[in-house]
Amino acid sequence: MGKPLQWHPAFQAVLQIEFADEAPYLQFLKEYNLADGPLRADTLIIKKEPGRCIQKKIGQIFRRFNIVEYKGPGESLSVRTYYQAAGYASILQARTDRENAVPPDEITLTLVGNRYPRKLFTFLKEFYGARIHCPYPGIYYVEGAAFPLQIVIQRELPGEENVWLSRLRRGLKIQGDVDVLARAYRGREQEPLYSAAMDLIIRANWKIYKEGKNVCDALNELFADKIQDSWNRGLQKGEQEGEAKGRALAILDLLEDMGQIPGSLRKNILGQTDMNILSQWLKAAAAAPSLEDFRKAAKL
Repeated sequence: MGKPLQWHPAFQAVLQIEFADEAPYLQFLKEYNLADGPLRADTLIIKKEPGRCIQKKIGQIFRRFNIVEYKGPGESLSVRTYYQAAGYASILQARTDRENAVPPDEITLTLVGNRYPRKLFTFLKEFYGARIHCPYPGIYYVEGAAFPLQIVIQRELPGEENVWLSRLRRGLKIQGDVDVLARAYRGREQEPLYSAAMDLIIRANWKIYKEGKNVCDALNELFADKIQDSWNRGLQKGEQEGEAKGRALAILDLLEDMGQIPGSLRKNILGQTDMNILSQWLKAAAAAPSLEDFRKAAKL
């Protein structure tokens, strides 16, 4: 197995990007500690001005204190997810120095995921008698649960309004997805939030580049930047041992996304000192769909 993709940090970045126009009125506390032990909500968003209405549709439910729980691709929004979020809300309300310092009617829950949570919706309807309606595409309000609750399905969100959140997933298409992100990303390459989000999205959709068909210049630049980032990370790691070591580490950085690198292959790459050969291998690592394809292209 390769290095697992870290979806949660990218989600934190994307969430702040989506609310960028209203950032002055919101405070984002990621992995907020709710107790002395390891009990953390993914995100707590606090309205700095309680009476202010949030214009972004995914934030119109927000009150003063807003707990957001996220499930990445491969995970489901389950009954357990709901109770975790509700538990966080209860602890947030109870753990205050002054009674009712966090009024329960000033707390909301937001669950965000890629999959439609059919079992969760059925449970909420049957157990709580909840009423579920969809005021906007991809946004479901649940009335009758313990706290005001919305469930956001990323795949169903309008791509125009939620450029980043709707595309924080695998299986993107070049036309209509990655090209839109490329335009939104241009000029923001040095901004940490955008860089973190784009890095994860590119890693999750690396197959697009490897297929090598109909990739426009803008997208080539994005993926080329990814190769350069790997190269730079390798150079930083290997700066004490020279540029060849750094370039070898850059190759390994790309290959690790494909799976576990055999010891013999790792040894051969790290043992190579010819810069021309290492440059060829770096390009092969960027283009190969698998470790085996890389080995064939690199003749290793």
